[in-house]
Amino acid sequence: MKNSEAILVTPKKFEIQKCPMPEPKENEVLLKVEYVGMCGSDIHGFEFGPFIPPKDPNQKIGLGHEVAGEVVGIGSKVTKFKVGDKVIIEPGVPDNTCEYCRTGRYNICPSVDFMATQPNYKGALCQYMTHPEDWTYHLPETMTTLEGALVEPAAVGMHAAILGEAKVGKSIVILGGGTIGLMVLQACLSLGATDITVVDVIPKRLELALKLGAKRVINGKEQDTVQVLRSNELYGDHGVDLVFEAAGSAFTAGQAVQIVARGGKIMMVGTQSKPVPIDFLKINREVTIQTAFRYCNNFPQTIEAIATGRFNVKDMVTNIYDYKDVQTAFEEAIDPVKKLDMVKGVVKVAE
Repeated sequence: MKNSEAILVTPKKFEIQKCPMPEPKENEVLLKVEYVGMCGSDIHGFEFGPFIPPKDPNQKIGLGHEVAGEVVGIGSKVTKFKVGDKVIIEPGVPDNTCEYCRTGRYNICPSVDFMATQPNYKGALCQYMTHPEDWTYHLPETMTTLEGALVEPAAVGMHAAILGEAKVGKSIVILGGGTIGLMVLQACLSLGATDITVVDVIPKRLELALKLGAKRVINGKEQDTVQVLRSNELYGDHGVDLVFEAAGSAFTAGQAVQIVARGGKIMMVGTQSKPVPIDFLKINREVTIQTAFRYCNNFPQTIEAIATGRFNVKDMVTNIYDYKDVQTAFEEAIDPVKKLDMVKGVVKVAE
């Protein structure tokens, strides 16, 4: 078997390079990669380089961490998997020794080795890779590996929805209808919530939000989002019980403050790259603002939700690219026009 990997040689330029076939350690599985999802962080890394640049200028930079594939080899102490199993991986491997790991919050472990970032910058855009058995999961027979590659972003939505305490009877607004916003939508639905509004400025995303189960959508480019939500026809003076900021925008963060109810909750799911001013006077009636970071013990329930049909990730995939076309895939993801039609891009690695 021969191996190769897509390496970011400079911002906006991939090269598919030959690389050694990895040997699984005693507690690792060897995977033949089938599908890799294109995360927003990967697309940002392609355009601008890694969020945290490596100290070594000769460090190889790989991208991709949403991965599903087939086990083609196992280490000597692996017991949960066998050759031929279809699997997905959780891409962050914590140290299991820090206070956060010991208290069950491994997602905020400061020493986590997360794919496509420091310290190893190991990306999933390759033909074969190894991964620890403990952070690998069986894919149910009712799920395809294409769906499996989307478990990781779906788990982000599930984690945020659980932290926000989404449930039946709560009014919910999701600001941002990209991949993560739509994953939050479906996670909230799977937890019983029904009164969910999705706000975005791209019609294709809003159409998909309705298809996936949103009660209503608002085009923030054509309507005043705050005015619509605060109207007597909707939430009026009461406001919204639970607001998810999933756009990573200072503007939508400001909107969240204006629409949340007294005693309500704002979940910050999108990545805010710059400081965001908050008018605390508007929310000094015991409003909670909470950030969500990746996921923690959410893969099993997310897999079950997808496998049982309560979480539709397949219809979110708008673009599938062959591995050899990885450069084109990411170029289209940053193209000002073409990216408007892309909700979720996936790279098909295996032939």
